[in-house]
Amino acid sequence: MLSPPPCVVFPLSDFTIHLSRLQRGMRKTKNTSLDSVVTDFILLGLSHSPNLRTFLFLVFFTIYILTQLGNLLILLTVWADPKLHARPMYILLGVLSFLDMWLSSVIVPRIILNFTSASKAIAFGGCVAQLYFFHFLGSTQCFLYNLLAYDRYLAICQPLRYPVLMNGKLCTILIAGAWVAGSIHGSIQATLTFRLPYCGPNQVDYFFCDIPAVLRLACADTTVNELVTFVDIGVVAASCFMLILLSYANIVHAILKIRTADGRRRVFSTCGSHLTVVTVYYVPCIFIYLRPGSKSPLDGAVAVFYTVVTPLLNPLIYTLRNQEVKSALKRIIAGLGAASENK
Repeated sequence: MLSPPPCVVFPLSDFTIHLSRLQRGMRKTKNTSLDSVVTDFILLGLSHSPNLRTFLFLVFFTIYILTQLGNLLILLTVWADPKLHARPMYILLGVLSFLDMWLSSVIVPRIILNFTSASKAIAFGGCVAQLYFFHFLGSTQCFLYNLLAYDRYLAICQPLRYPVLMNGKLCTILIAGAWVAGSIHGSIQATLTFRLPYCGPNQVDYFFCDIPAVLRLACADTTVNELVTFVDIGVVAASCFMLILLSYANIVHAILKIRTADGRRRVFSTCGSHLTVVTVYYVPCIFIYLRPGSKSPLDGAVAVFYTVVTPLLNPLIYTLRNQEVKSALKRIIAGLGAASENK
């Protein structure tokens, strides 16, 4: 008969040593995982030559100041003049100016900061807030452009029914709906983006915290995020743009029926300028968000148009070229002059 193999007995001290080594290894792995969690991001900003740093600082600083002053002027004019704030179109333009001021403030100061020697770091929470407010304000503005196009369509194509179809109460409801929809959109995008783990690197190759640039740093699969970005932003923005073009196509058709050449010229001028601003806003958005996985160096330059240029153009195109706004400004200035003389 075969005898059973001898039983090998490990000393208790050896077992304790092995257990201690295993525990140390687990603690090391855990600490490494915790240390690798990103707590802030570095915004690399716009690519530029060091020789142009001062020039670009002055350009963007000037744009920011002009954007704030121009939109503030329109906002105060609409609020102060009874003839303007009683009409839906100017209520919409006042809200647009308010949005432009905040949208510019979310993005442009960070761009300006990147042209200085200050730190380019942004806290994780700051990055979340910037992404949320950018998409909240940007999508609200997107919906507002549609409301402006719809308002112009009703005013030109159905002038007799316009006071009924677009009254103050309906205008307020539509504006509130745009704000709510924008807030929901911003919340969805911020939640989906930052639910992913970020364990390094932390350098965002962009001038602000936006979805495509931040997703490149995620330590997980981003397929779902890219699909949601494609549908929720790219397709929605493209659909809104097509609806605006359809509205203006009907407007052009109605303009061609105007008998006087001066009437056609004035309406064409207004609609043409509106379409210019809308195109500058929507086309770059569609270009970027319909390509969520893109790493093109052109994306940053394209994004400047709808984050920096459009808020500057809106007060110039939508209102300061408007005869009624000019008249309101003259009345306000005349009123202030008369008040100062009475003192």
